[in-house]
Amino acid sequence: MSDLLERLRGRGWRLTSQRRVVAEVLDGDHVHLTADEVHARAARRLPEISRTTVYNALGELVALGEVIEVSTDGRAKRYDPNARHPHQHLVCSGCGTVRDVHPTGDALADLPVEERFGFTVAQAEVTYWGVCPECAGAAGKGE
Repeated sequence: MSDLLERLRGRGWRLTSQRRVVAEVLDGDHVHLTADEVHARAARRLPEISRTTVYNALGELVALGEVIEVSTDGRAKRYDPNARHPHQHLVCSGCGTVRDVHPTGDALADLPVEERFGFTVAQAEVTYWGVCPECAGAAGKGE
């Protein structure tokens, strides 16, 4: 059983066949699928699953805190099941590929007191941007 399915069972989330398929599609490392990608993959396993059902399941998973909604630079929202382990994201500015990264620094500690403007800072989100090897290779070939 996947880590996400185990967590959902532990929380008593009713696992209908549709919800199970959505959770199975989201399982894995570096998974950052859009809702449409989740629907397409889920439909391969369960052809009758509707886009609305997928969107509803994703919304519930986000509300439960079991999946993180990731928005990068105005692109489609992506859904990250790695909600239990602190991490940041590395995004390709070419194709939009997203990877989980685990920087060794502390983003909260790195913000100087004079730059906090009196805020009590509770968390920080850092997104690293670059070009993935595939896009870098394509650019090198003139594509």
